[in-house]
Amino acid sequence: MNSALWAALGGAAALLLVLVGIVVALLLGGRRAGAREQAALASARADVEALRAEVERLSGELVASRGDASVVPARSEFVITSVGDRSDATRLPQVSERAVLSVTLGEPLVKLAAFGYGLRRALSAESRNRITFEMRREVKRARKERRRAARRARVAPAPAEESAA
Repeated sequence: MNSALWAALGGAAALLLVLVGIVVALLLGGRRAGAREQAALASARADVEALRAEVERLSGELVASRGDASVVPARSEFVITSVGDRSDATRLPQVSERAVLSVTLGEPLVKLAAFGYGLRRALSAESRNRITFEMRREVKRARKERRRAARRARVAPAPAEESAA
């Protein structure tokens, strides 16, 4: 075998060793990170349990100090408000379907109408003619300016010719 082939095989072997080393380092680092995450999760759960026990202790003290167990509702109870009560239905304002549709569709329709108006104005024949006229005028002005600059360049002597004279 020639030396080029041996060099290629040696390079491939070195590359393979480097890749294996990187994979091993990543796996070990991942295990360490996983252990840290598990420890952090266990610590957070312990904190939550400690807080829950403290809340239970404080609520028990509150009930004992007042002497009435009905003060603190049990976990399964819910507080229901009177917002949906039928007796309040007469006092609630009545909104017609037309007003709801007007509010819901009004703003988008106004935006659409304004956009359509602007588009009609931009695409009108008058606007297109005005833009075309302005473009032609600008092209003529730029062409004249280039001609003037070319004339000035031809008439003015070059700086090297002035110093030689």
